[in-house]
Amino acid sequence: MDLLRKFLFPFAVVYGIVVWFRNKFFDAGILNSTSYDFPVICVGNISTGGTGKSPMIEYLLRKLTYKNIAVLSRGYKRSTDGFLLLNGKEKAIQTGDEPLQFKNKFTEVMVAVDADRRNGIAELRKKHAEIVLLDDAFQHRKVKAGFNILLTAYGDLYANDFLLPTGNLRETYSGADRAQVIIVTKCPQNITLKEREHIRFKLQIKQYQNLFFSTIQYAETISDGENQYPLSELCDTITVVTGIAKPAPFTKYLKAKNVHFEHRKFPDHHNFTEVEIAQLNTKECILTTEKDFMRLKDNITVPLYYLPIETAFVENEEQFLNRVNRFITEFKE
Repeated sequence: MDLLRKFLFPFAVVYGIVVWFRNKFFDAGILNSTSYDFPVICVGNISTGGTGKSPMIEYLLRKLTYKNIAVLSRGYKRSTDGFLLLNGKEKAIQTGDEPLQFKNKFTEVMVAVDADRRNGIAELRKKHAEIVLLDDAFQHRKVKAGFNILLTAYGDLYANDFLLPTGNLRETYSGADRAQVIIVTKCPQNITLKEREHIRFKLQIKQYQNLFFSTIQYAETISDGENQYPLSELCDTITVVTGIAKPAPFTKYLKAKNVHFEHRKFPDHHNFTEVEIAQLNTKECILTTEKDFMRLKDNITVPLYYLPIETAFVENEEQFLNRVNRFITEFKE
């Protein structure tokens, strides 16, 4: 596959030119981008998946204490169309896995899906949303978020990547200039100052931008959606099922905990077929990610668990929250 992607280099060049002109047209106002007189915060990336957007959205929902916060997502691979405000009783196929995950964990938060972000924001305002968090809308230039949080994974920095289809970049990494905050996610907890400074240099952080480093914290217990259990109480023959872009950190953590398992790996946001579900239902028990749990829970009949994760900052968490809160309070003065 790597060799094939190299052969596709000419297509990557054409793709880059098209995206570059598109961004320039938005920057120059030739293409219309809607701004807002209330806080709209975008969490996104410039690569394809696997940077930790969902844990970052959940982090913001835990830390921001304002009322009437809403989350708007596209609802990737959902079977429905248009604007949909979740009540938490839907199936993942109707909403997308991540929006349903948000709604199940933060029941008081308005969570909606709409491929047309402008329409989605307008509908949420009608329902008195005062702050909108945009999930994965950094390339959705028809909306101009007031505050952009750009994520890039420690082991896969956008500065080391190339444009699709040769690499995984959705746009050239000069697009990162639109972000006010850049967060390097999935860092080792003991990342050194020397490494952080090297990454700062590689990413060419601008004076108006803040750079932060975060890591993923895995829970000490697993969940079946209602109760918590120690990892040690799993069955003897464990099947790990992942349908995420980059499952390596998840499986690495399990191995470090001496969990022995068979790994069934599926593509990101995979909608499981009836045949695949039937095969999984022959297993003794299944351990998966929280996102995959949303898609599997209605069809799996054997014991099914997920391992919760959270975003944690390596340092300067207060500085990050102060910058976000400063942006929000500008609209309240």
